Amino acid sequence: MTSTTTHETHQRRAIEPNGTVHAARYAGDRAHFTTACAAYPAPTIETLEDGPSPAVTCPSCQAVCRGIDPDDATTGTRCPAAHPEDPTPCTGPAVVTVLDTRNHGADGCEHHAARLLASLKGSRVYHLPHAPEGAAIRVFTAAGDLPPFAWMHPTPDH
Repeated sequence: MTSTTTHETHQRRAIEPNGTVHAARYAGDRAHFTTACAAYPAPTIETLEDGPSPAVTCPSCQAVCRGIDPDDATTGTRCPAAHPEDPTPCTGPAVVTVLDTRNHGADGCEHHAARLLASLKGSRVYHLPHAPEGAAIRVFTAAGDLPPFAWMHPTPDH
């Protein structure tokens, strides 16, 4: 019998000291839980929280919960900046990094990076070394025209 790992099966959040948030399944006490990514060795966890908040930031946990092999997460169909609830596909390769106010970042295609930038207060965008000229400017400009969490308010424009 196989079991499917999803955000619903891993409702707890295991948070590392560096702020990385894993999707976790609780098994009775702090010493007994598993992360969706099944990282080995297991990461050091600072807190274990009950519930689906905060958002999962571990790219491997995100990939597993979307049904993608974590080893394929970087070559899958979606970039790390794509929110798990955003159903839209990437528009190309990751060309920028979006950083939040705590300097946690995610590389992304222009489309998902703009959506992430519009959703994070105080965030900023930087081009990756291989990015085409103007990628960060295009992402910044596009983000200015988007509402936060644009995938929750679909319109023909975004």
